[in-house]
Amino acid sequence: MTALAAKRRHPAAFAFLLLLALLVTGTAYAAFAPRPAQAATLGADQVVEGKKLFQANCSTCHGLNAEGKSLGDGTEAGPALAGVGASAVDFQMGTGRMPLAAPGIQAQRQQKILFTPEQISQVAAYIASLAPGPAVPTSSDYDPATGNAAKGGALFRVNCAMCHNFAGSGGALTRGKYAPSLMGVAPKDVYEAMVTGPQSMPVFNDTNIDPQGKRDIIAFLQTVHDSPTPGGMKLGALGPVSEGLFAWIFGLGILIGCAMWLGQKSA
Repeated sequence: MTALAAKRRHPAAFAFLLLLALLVTGTAYAAFAPRPAQAATLGADQVVEGKKLFQANCSTCHGLNAEGKSLGDGTEAGPALAGVGASAVDFQMGTGRMPLAAPGIQAQRQQKILFTPEQISQVAAYIASLAPGPAVPTSSDYDPATGNAAKGGALFRVNCAMCHNFAGSGGALTRGKYAPSLMGVAPKDVYEAMVTGPQSMPVFNDTNIDPQGKRDIIAFLQTVHDSPTPGGMKLGALGPVSEGLFAWIFGLGILIGCAMWLGQKSA
């Protein structure tokens, strides 16, 4: 038996090879792992300022280091935010949903935005620095002019209509939650909602719906929003339920009223 063969059969050889493999794997991951795009773009100063804003305004629910926090009864006060990406921050804070004014079943869009675009970008940079996640999209990512409304309508009916209604008018969900109406929603907000999955909405990454498919859906929603209503009131475009209810209450009501008026006149 040679000296090399004896070393290979040494009891510590396997442990040494395992540690060496782990070291090589860790080094390779550190060298080639994707970096959070927004953090790299905005710079270290933005991340520092964003952390200060986060700890002052968001840490009550999400923890000092965005690790999440639970209440004493096991209820989640706020989820961990590592990996949600800058896009999630831009959507939640840019639509006024965060920070929450008060606990509720669902965060609602607010007209009054508490933070400036620069402050939102700083918080987004800090969250992006924690772990890779969806970056804030550029205008070319959600430009409806580059989308196909017909293809977008097919994608929307397959993936979105069961919650948001076939025309994007919204609908009720379980346990008091709801899918909001998409009429008049900015294309950027629609895109960010698809890639981040707010509330009960699933995440539609590029594997589920590719970037062109997302633009197609946005183009479809723009087309629906801009379409005229030659028949008059569209009743929220909620479908046959609202239309049937309108017919029963108003249509039949008018007919009954006319019948009673004619009966009294003939008497």
